Amino acid sequence: MNTIENSRSYYGDILQGSADLRTDACCTTAAPPPAIRDALARVHDEVRARYYGCGLVAPDAIEGAHILDLGSGSGQDAYVLAQLVGERGSVTGIDATPAQLDIATRHLDWHRDRFGYARSNVRFQHGDIEHLDELDLPEGGYDVIVSNCVINLVSDKQAVLAAVHRLLKPGGEFYFSDVYADRRVPAALRHDPVLHGECLSGALYWGDFEHLAKLAGFADPRLVGDRPLGIGDGRIARLVDGIGFFAATWRLFKLDGLEPRCEDYGQAVRYLGSIAGCPRRFDLDRHHAIETGRIFPVCGNTWRMLAGSRLAPHFQFSGDFSQHYGVFPGCGTSSPFAGNPPGAAKAAACC
Repeated sequence: MNTIENSRSYYGDILQGSADLRTDACCTTAAPPPAIRDALARVHDEVRARYYGCGLVAPDAIEGAHILDLGSGSGQDAYVLAQLVGERGSVTGIDATPAQLDIATRHLDWHRDRFGYARSNVRFQHGDIEHLDELDLPEGGYDVIVSNCVINLVSDKQAVLAAVHRLLKPGGEFYFSDVYADRRVPAALRHDPVLHGECLSGALYWGDFEHLAKLAGFADPRLVGDRPLGIGDGRIARLVDGIGFFAATWRLFKLDGLEPRCEDYGQAVRYLGSIAGCPRRFDLDRHHAIETGRIFPVCGNTWRMLAGSRLAPHFQFSGDFSQHYGVFPGCGTSSPFAGNPPGAAKAAACC
């Protein structure tokens, strides 16, 4: 099976809307926060009707940011992000399915007028995300790269992750949602066109994903949230019986100095409550729900993620790396998925 051709066929011809999906892998079930809900209301109906994402890929504190959207589809995420980055920022969408790109580009002027911008801050480009080096994209040119339920569809996932690392600015972030499995999907299922189109046959085992992310230069992948997938189609359920699938959102920072484990240097941060939409608490990931004004102990990696990224102005920092106290308790290697939303874990623990 040619994965790129199957994706073009499945998302360009077979699916005519989200109601045609046989699982909820390519559906976002979480209720969006108010700012995202308002932004979605200003997205064209045709764009929203052909949306097939599995998570909310709109990280906080992105005003003025330059964003690359991998597998942008009909453009819903790109048009939402365009409102969040504002007219000083920009969003570039890359997709390989002509039918989806046609919908996205058809409404460029409509969205510019709806947003009240003098110029469009969105553009779309045809391209295969497995071959980003063949596109005219600026190396180290993006503050944030996003992707929504697309990496599972490509064969060479390592090539995508390596290109993302190259295209991000230092301190930049890959914030993305995708489908993962609690074990490796058997080879016999990987070439089923329906399982592929439904985002199951190409789902990475979570341990393999973490390995590939680290090979690409992302030393400490952080899980933001996850949910178990529902499979309503009887044939698909029988084929994948025994495999647990999860829609998960991760954030990967391009930062020097990140360590393989969460090491304790006696550091702490204090959140100022200044990120729009997060006045009382900022959720860095599923294990770091940082309340405003509270002194929050963190590992060295978390300290670097906050201090070395666009998030730094919103925190006060204490401590350095001069004394090491060992690894934080509970920094283990078991499956990260629990079906929990951000902030569900104990706020006082590092991991």
